[in-house]
Amino acid sequence: MLFREAKEEGYVIDNPNEFVKRAKITSRASTRRPFTIAELKSLLEIATPEWQSLIKFGLYTGQRLGDLAWLTWSNIDTKRGEIRLVTRKRDKTILIPIAGPLQNHILSLPTSDDPKSPIHPEAYGVIAREGRSATISNQFADMLAAVGLRPHRSHEGTGKKGRNTRRDVNDLSFHSLRHTAVTLLKDAGVPEAVVMEMVGHDSEQMSAHYTHVGREALEKAAASLPDLG
Repeated sequence: MLFREAKEEGYVIDNPNEFVKRAKITSRASTRRPFTIAELKSLLEIATPEWQSLIKFGLYTGQRLGDLAWLTWSNIDTKRGEIRLVTRKRDKTILIPIAGPLQNHILSLPTSDDPKSPIHPEAYGVIAREGRSATISNQFADMLAAVGLRPHRSHEGTGKKGRNTRRDVNDLSFHSLRHTAVTLLKDAGVPEAVVMEMVGHDSEQMSAHYTHVGREALEKAAASLPDLG
């Protein structure tokens, strides 16, 4: 606007911004929120054993559904009390201390002599067949609807494709477990650098912003998370 008016008043000959496209204002910001403990317990009451496990892994590690579905026993070291995995989104190797409640849960699961055996066979099978987590994300959405945490909706496609296609954004999803973990850790007074290291950074810029966090700090962070029972 300034350059246009300057040109009209004769202060400049050319408007250097004449062919610059106007920025579009959108309202697509995420509205996701963390779960309350009561909401998590209501989900666990109706969930199958495998989904109970995925929910607990989601809360105590802060990892995405696809990464948790892809876990095998080779990723778990109960003696050292840690989970090592490579995130599918960023191809980043992260090491997560196993919180006490999650350790107890893992020890209760049926194990396999094959370290490549999946921890969550049904979810793993879906990822292996489809290469993505859309189907199991929809299953979780159905559970949310079953306990009244989001409206029932069809999973049929709209026929629209492309990066600019608008997607429905719900305030609760499996990714909300990640938000829940971050919120609980911060509420417990865990420093932000430790929180970011524990849940895995979302970007290289964020990763570069924080210094390396020691194992002791991560273990203390994991110990601050509540026990869902």
